[in-house]
Amino acid sequence: MYNEDKLDKILSSYQNWEDNKIAKLIEKFPERKKTFTTGSGLEVKRLYTPVDIKDIDYEEEIGYPGQFPFTRGVQPTMYRGRLWTMRQYAGFATAEESNKRYKYLLEQGQTGLSVAFDLPTQIGYDSDHPLSEGEVGKVGVAIDSLKDMEILFDGIPLDKVSTSMTINAPASVLLAMYIAVAEKQGVTTDKLRGTIQNDILKEYIARGTYIFPPEESMRLITNIFEYCSKYVPQWNTISISGYHIREAGSTAAQEVAFTLADGIAYVEAAINAGLEVDEFAPRLSFFFNAHNDLLEEVAKFRAARRLWAKIMRDRFKAKSEKSMQLKFHTQTAGSTLTAQQPDNNIVRVAIQTLAAVLGGTQSLHTNSRDEALALPTEDSVMIALRTQQIVAYESGVTETIDPLAGSYYIESLTDKIEKEAMEYIKNIDNLGGATKAIETGYIQKEIQNSAYKYQMQVESGERVVVGVNKFKIEENHKKEILKVDPQVEIVQKKKLQRLRQERDNVKVKESIDMLVEKAKTDENLMPYILEAVKSYATLGEICGALREVFGEYEQSVIL
Repeated sequence: MYNEDKLDKILSSYQNWEDNKIAKLIEKFPERKKTFTTGSGLEVKRLYTPVDIKDIDYEEEIGYPGQFPFTRGVQPTMYRGRLWTMRQYAGFATAEESNKRYKYLLEQGQTGLSVAFDLPTQIGYDSDHPLSEGEVGKVGVAIDSLKDMEILFDGIPLDKVSTSMTINAPASVLLAMYIAVAEKQGVTTDKLRGTIQNDILKEYIARGTYIFPPEESMRLITNIFEYCSKYVPQWNTISISGYHIREAGSTAAQEVAFTLADGIAYVEAAINAGLEVDEFAPRLSFFFNAHNDLLEEVAKFRAARRLWAKIMRDRFKAKSEKSMQLKFHTQTAGSTLTAQQPDNNIVRVAIQTLAAVLGGTQSLHTNSRDEALALPTEDSVMIALRTQQIVAYESGVTETIDPLAGSYYIESLTDKIEKEAMEYIKNIDNLGGATKAIETGYIQKEIQNSAYKYQMQVESGERVVVGVNKFKIEENHKKEILKVDPQVEIVQKKKLQRLRQERDNVKVKESIDMLVEKAKTDENLMPYILEAVKSYATLGEICGALREVFGEYEQSVIL
């Protein structure tokens, strides 16, 4: 970007500035600390100049929005064309309660739905299973059957909204339910838009809501890829998630590396199942975290986009530009929210929102101020949504594309994160891929080490968390929080009992028996899961049948 003579002059003048200005000043007024770092611990220099980006080729490494390497965004006009989807993650108690919250959010200007399921639903158990006791409707909505799904989307036309569902191990069942509800509304599958998370590898790494062993889980995932490429072409068939990896304590570079390594594993599995890369890759999507270090997060998003484009072009020989585009949803960082002085979380979320937008996200969920205490109240959800809207319409950052591009620091940091992430991916490749790296505990250990280091910095006071280890106050904790009524579990169990009495149980048994038989073959299971769902077989019955054939995954303890 600069010729050698010019760079030499800049380097010389920089040294002169350091020696004559900085050295004398620091003698009188020392800097706040000896070493400055990003939120992830990368060292930050005092000042960045053209020398720090001298090896970056603008055309090859930065380029233009909407074309390779997509560093500056996946759409040519980005937010000048249309804003990101404002998709607030919501769901609690019963389908009826969650339906009310969705309608409220849509009335307030939300532009897409995002469904949170309760823990029993996430691990494939009905609400009346013994292991579900005490968890029904607590961290999301309880969905036991197609009947619940019909209530959840009652009055919400599925050809008019885009819906994201945070569901992994039983993703095929919940997607089948969504398709069945659409059919009942008279909406054809080619009109459906949305995403299922469907990312089981990160469950083994960082979250834990798995059911089946890796091989069988990957089969279900590639079954969804194949089915949707034929029948639900606008649906994003997976949201490869770095969010939970970051929540578990990873650094920014580790979040990029481990997420893209999982993405590589899914692409390889689909190709091995006989799919052509350009048939399914355009419908892959990603899910990242937005933390407090504004500039590091912006660089992280840009690095992830560039690295994925190179992986798809060079490693998998994708021909379509859509296959090379890393499209992603962002959620602000739950792990940064504090129970102490919870109103401070509004500020944290605003910073994280800016990071996601300046980084070029396609959709965004903003956490609510009270989520370190409980599920968010309506008032808190409103503030979180308004945060997005103020950034979108009042901040000015959406008026031009990738406004921080060209910053010596941003470009240098983007390059640094990409290189560090690539080193991790090479290590994972050498171990035999993401699945092997998970089995050996490599990825988990790297995250654990980073999490431990961060926590030690907080406890020592080296890293300040406002209201937690500095600027503490005496607090009145009589704040309104949302509590899920214990009666929800009783109501849900009664609904299940009534369903089992009223449905055609012969048809249910036939559909479950057929699913079991097909699970023993190599056939795509989506059509058979869909038939079972339409017969009003429950989530637990369907997952239970697959458990019989596939078995269950038991995680090794990683020390």
